[in-house]
Amino acid sequence: MPGFRTELTGLNHDEALALLTSGSGEQIFGLGSPLASAMRKIVDALPESHQAAANTAAQRFLVNPETDLLSRRLTQDHLPDATLRVVRRAVVAGRKLRIHYTSRNQPAQWHTLDPIGLVTVRDKGYLLATESGADRTLRVSRIHAAEELPEPAQRPEQVDLEQIWAQRCAQFLSEGHIPVHVRVNPARRDDLLDMAEAVRVEEPGPDGWLRLAVTFQDLWHAEWALWQLGTNAEAIAPPELRAALRARAQSVADRYRERV
Repeated sequence: MPGFRTELTGLNHDEALALLTSGSGEQIFGLGSPLASAMRKIVDALPESHQAAANTAAQRFLVNPETDLLSRRLTQDHLPDATLRVVRRAVVAGRKLRIHYTSRNQPAQWHTLDPIGLVTVRDKGYLLATESGADRTLRVSRIHAAEELPEPAQRPEQVDLEQIWAQRCAQFLSEGHIPVHVRVNPARRDDLLDMAEAVRVEEPGPDGWLRLAVTFQDLWHAEWALWQLGTNAEAIAPPELRAALRARAQSVADRYRERV
């Protein structure tokens, strides 16, 4: 009817604030503009007594800024909106998806997939799918083009995406990655995690430093990453990594030995 208005009288102040400051993954999957529009509609539907308070309070929260305290620009996965819309539509509609995708160390190729779902982790987006029955976990930032096909995707009607993601993570950790045990200054923890492939264990140590079991692509990757942290990290295992770092440090010391 003309003039009809919905009031979200069931929302309390904290619930409204949570909605206004939410949105993890909305930029990764191209939902930033729809989310902003939805939030405006929610604010308009709030009782007048809540509207001003929620808007004012939301201004006091900043979620996922572009840089951190060290002035490093934070990276997010991005795709052209048109490509993201195709991927989202195929996932939601349950249609087969054809994508032009670049795998690591391989040229871009076309793949026909049965999409299962989209996952965002630490500002990285992943498409979970199967290809000819084989599990595939793909970075959305590596999709160059996408086409929704008319055929229905071969996938179960109901899905536990969190369980599937946990299984994919376990599989990833078991395939061709080097495990490394590290002690690290807590102030440089995030730097280590940015360079590692995955974290298996994290616990405090008796000296105030953290003990972590992480994985890297290979020995060279682990050596490079720990070298960036200097004296703020120590590789505990494997022995060959300690030897490689010791040799590199000796080489640098020799280079900068005082000339006579």
